[in-house]
Amino acid sequence: MSALDFLEIFLTFGSIIVLTPILGKYMAKVFEGKITIYNDIENFIYRILGLDAYKEMNWVDYTLNLIVFNLIGFLFVISILMFQAHLPFNPQHFVGLSLPLAFNVAVSFVTNTNWQSYGGESTMSYFSQMMALGTQNFLSAATGITVLLALVRGLSRKSIAERESKTLGNFWKDLTRSTLFILIPLSIVLALILVKQGTIQNFSSYIHAATIESKDQLLPGGPAASQIAIKQLGTNGGGFFNVNSAHPFENPTPLANWLSLISILLIPAALTYTYGLMIGAKKQGWAIFAAMMITLMVGTFIIIKSDLAVNMMEGKETRLGIINSSMWTSWTTAASNGSVNSMISSQAPIAGGVAMLNIMLGEIIFGGVGSGLYGMILFVILTVFLSGLMVGRTPEYLGKKIESREIKMIILAILAPSACILLGSALAISTKVGLSSLSHQGPHGLSEILYAFTSAAGNNGSALAGLNANTNFYNYLLGFTMIIGRFAILIPVMAIAGSMIVKKATPPSFGTLETDNPIFVVLLIGVIIIVGALTFLPALSLGPIVEQILMNKGILF
Repeated sequence: MSALDFLEIFLTFGSIIVLTPILGKYMAKVFEGKITIYNDIENFIYRILGLDAYKEMNWVDYTLNLIVFNLIGFLFVISILMFQAHLPFNPQHFVGLSLPLAFNVAVSFVTNTNWQSYGGESTMSYFSQMMALGTQNFLSAATGITVLLALVRGLSRKSIAERESKTLGNFWKDLTRSTLFILIPLSIVLALILVKQGTIQNFSSYIHAATIESKDQLLPGGPAASQIAIKQLGTNGGGFFNVNSAHPFENPTPLANWLSLISILLIPAALTYTYGLMIGAKKQGWAIFAAMMITLMVGTFIIIKSDLAVNMMEGKETRLGIINSSMWTSWTTAASNGSVNSMISSQAPIAGGVAMLNIMLGEIIFGGVGSGLYGMILFVILTVFLSGLMVGRTPEYLGKKIESREIKMIILAILAPSACILLGSALAISTKVGLSSLSHQGPHGLSEILYAFTSAAGNNGSALAGLNANTNFYNYLLGFTMIIGRFAILIPVMAIAGSMIVKKATPPSFGTLETDNPIFVVLLIGVIIIVGALTFLPALSLGPIVEQILMNKGILF
């Protein structure tokens, strides 16, 4: 690894550290309504839609509004996809999607997963890309932020009036502010930079071109830059083209690649600082940031080292090289993003195993926009609870007691997606219809299936790509896995917020466990790794670990 490689890695990680408090402070002001110039815009939107956005909701009302909103989004997307042949902006005259594929895609984009078992340039019209998929890229990301905000209020509100009202804010106000004042402005800026770098943004029909071998090549077009920007910033990851960010029309230059990489973690990282500001304890936010960053650095180092040891360019974009491919794999799986600039299946088996483990841990190493942080807060509360058991003291977090109701909800949120991964994989490898889609045998074949269900349950969207998932079996089974992976965590988080909001906060005492120091960061990382290792180590041992051992011995499948 050259000095330039070290410099790039240093600048990439350093940029996230520097930008976190800057963007985090801005987002805190947005969510707390402290930027007064936005008020008129907000109020105009609320009047047009007939919303009473200043009436606060309890956790049940907040959750119901969120679920209904997402259900409407699902129906909106699936309708567009199935009838795209009759809708405008379809210069290639693509037919509508089948029901199984449309169901899978609609669920995928509504849950912020962006799992794709299709090629975008050969399947989707421009209208479908923009109105169905692009819209959900914004709204699914904003939904994750709204749940985080509700949890933050449940943990931090302490006054008698707020405690008695049992309210967590207003879903529609949180959704509007997240979309209008954070996701859209950042996406506009990034999209303009990407266009300047060469990412395409047009409505032209596909163009026939002659190659240097005098063969005919069909060059796709489309409004790609606008979707690429939000796919990265919203930790969505769905590619406009089939090969995603390895395509030169999506990711044309090293600068575009670097900015896209930064964008993947930008908002999830900054939300940790926002969290610290909104609960009135910046050190709490930095402690969570430190746990996330340390885990990310270790994972990134292992992936880079294992890929350099193999030293193969197979499956990698020659414009970007091994370091950029390895770092992207680490960041995109840590951030619930799912975009790829290389073929994960071609990386060293242990690199694919680390990428898989990033998702298996619950997508909490920064994770998705909003969802990564509220998932990490669940582990923070679990760590406090376990520490309290060890010292024989009633555990407290931010002055509020942690009791059986909260722990039951946390266990449900951890076990539900884990069960989906293991049971779904078991079903696939034990049936002919599941095995018929494999392109490899042995441990790599197992990894393909295991990764698919891991990606779906973790709402990530990346894949080893050797599995043909565009079958009725996988479209439906992975679709339901995505739903459980999203809402089996989201609903318990809202229940915890509703439980914590009514609790009286007590001032810290001599025996209170400090949750903002290095010792707690180590404890938190330990709990995360133990939970992930105990749950998935057997499956990983049969997949990427065995494959790495066999590859070292020269045995390939």
